[in-house]
Amino acid sequence: MKKGKRSGCRYRRRDILKSWAVPFGCGLLFLVLLNCVFFVGYVPSESMEPTIRKDSFVFGIRNIGKLKLGDVVIFEHDSWLIVKRITASPGDDIMVNGENLIVPDGCYYMLGDNPVKSIDSRYWVDPFISKAQIIAKVPSYMD
Repeated sequence: MKKGKRSGCRYRRRDILKSWAVPFGCGLLFLVLLNCVFFVGYVPSESMEPTIRKDSFVFGIRNIGKLKLGDVVIFEHDSWLIVKRITASPGDDIMVNGENLIVPDGCYYMLGDNPVKSIDSRYWVDPFISKAQIIAKVPSYMD
């Protein structure tokens, strides 16, 4: 009889482990996807209105691939995560405060969709964002 109780106890432990394996596995998969594939961020300002409203959450994809003019991206600038639109690519000529500049290789010029409320490349000491600073790209269907 003791032998039966032990095997029954073992089966209960195995059942408990199995019942926790699926939620634990799903949670682990979710964390890996958020850290490696997807990005979810919060937009606290009006800088991207009307495209992205103030106090909205944005969804980005970390596998950026090729960037082009008009893409909305999430990037790091001065320890802040910022959402802006790419308005100039490497090699483009741009006019900033009456000065003609050329966008360096591997860099982009960013502007918000709401120029009145946006603090963007027009106001930064270094107006260019390198591709290494770009964390995620907002899918075009959200534009």
